[in-house]
Amino acid sequence: MNKEIFESAADAILRGDPEKAAEVARKGLGEGIDPLTLISDGFVPGINKVGDMFECGQLFLPELVKAANAMQRATDIVNAAIPEGEGQTRGRIIIGTVEGDVHDIGKTIVVSLMKANGFEVMDLGRDVSTDRFVEAAEQFNADIIGTSALLTTTMEGQRRLEYKLKETGLKKRFKTMVGGAPITQRWAKRIGADAFAENASEAVKQAKALLET
Repeated sequence: MNKEIFESAADAILRGDPEKAAEVARKGLGEGIDPLTLISDGFVPGINKVGDMFECGQLFLPELVKAANAMQRATDIVNAAIPEGEGQTRGRIIIGTVEGDVHDIGKTIVVSLMKANGFEVMDLGRDVSTDRFVEAAEQFNADIIGTSALLTTTMEGQRRLEYKLKETGLKKRFKTMVGGAPITQRWAKRIGADAFAENASEAVKQAKALLET
C-alpha cells in the first residue's frame, strides 16, 4: 500500500498537480506513514526526476514551476504533521538568491528537499542583499548560509558575502554553501565558501557533511 502512495506522490509532482499532491499527502498521513518517509520516499523522487528532465531538456521552465509548486503544497501539509522537535534536529539553514538575481526555481526545490530531510529552513527569497543574509543568519541563529546565483553577472554576490563574514568576524560562526547554474567547485574554493552543490540532492548531502565537521 505504501508503494502505491509513494508512486502517486511522485506522479503528482511530475504532473505538477498541487491538488493531487495535497490529496496524496493527506492520504499518506491518514494511513500512518511517517511524515519524513512520505516525503523522502514519495515526493522527493518525483522532484528529483523533474530536475533531471529539466536539465536534459525534456521539461521546460513552466513545468518546473508547476512541479515546484506541487512539491511546496505537499511539504507544507506533511511538515505541519511533524511533531515539534522532530524532523528539525539536523540544523538551521537560511537560503536565498543573491542580490540582482530574481530566478529562484532551483532554490525552491532545495528548500523543499532540505525541509524534507529534517532541516529547519528560512527562505529569504530572491534578490537578497549581503547585509540581509548576515542579519537573518544572526537572528535565526543559523548553522549554514546557502546562496544561489543563476547569472554570471550576479555571482559576485556570493563573494561579497564571504568578504562580509570575514570582515565582521562571523566566518567561523556560519558555514557557507553556494550553488546555481554558473557556479563551480573552483569558484567556491576561490571565494572561500565551505561547500558547493550543483543540484538540490547534493545540497542536502553537503549540508549534512558541513554539520558533521
